[in-house]
Amino acid sequence: MRYTTAIFDLDGTITDSGPGIMNSIRYAVKKRGLPELPEEVLRSFIGPPLKEQFQSVFGLSEEEGAVMVATYREYYGDKGIFENRVYDGVTETFEKLKAGGVRILMATSKPEKYARQIAEHFGFSGYFDFIGGACMDGRRTDKNEVIEYVIDTCKVDRRKAVMIGDRRHDIIGAIKSGIHSIGVLYGYGSREELEKAGAEMLAVTPADIPELILK
Repeated sequence: MRYTTAIFDLDGTITDSGPGIMNSIRYAVKKRGLPELPEEVLRSFIGPPLKEQFQSVFGLSEEEGAVMVATYREYYGDKGIFENRVYDGVTETFEKLKAGGVRILMATSKPEKYARQIAEHFGFSGYFDFIGGACMDGRRTDKNEVIEYVIDTCKVDRRKAVMIGDRRHDIIGAIKSGIHSIGVLYGYGSREELEKAGAEMLAVTPADIPELILK
């Protein structure tokens, strides 16, 4: 088999988490008295590490970025986490990969605590051998760090592993870790973004993923 391990991103790849994330951003921005953001900029927060994105968008210091993340979590941990849905066809993708003997793991820049809650709530945690994410204290948010954490924890053979994600961070993280990559076009990243980042393969829909992995 060409690939024996599939490592999935969460936001924009497994679930359409945009509504909850953007509502949480709106809450934090309003509470801290910052300028309202247009939809396009709000969407840019889906995928990248939050603190760095707050710093970039608003020109904040690292400390101020951390305060924004804490404020964001006031809404997200209570409501935003469940303003979310699993993309159509993703469950079937997991079933086909499992039937094909592929191990399924998760590597997300979202805090691991939240990722596990989401997987349990939406009923797909059983497909995963391991769910890896960031720490609540702000450590391990870089995508490459998360991927390395998952690879080390699960003793992954890099030669037969593939990362599946919707943003450039997923692809760049995979390249740094020496594993293969699939960019998904149904999430929050564009074809141009994914191709420029160096995605080896592209999936238009979730149904394309098992075809690319099991071919």
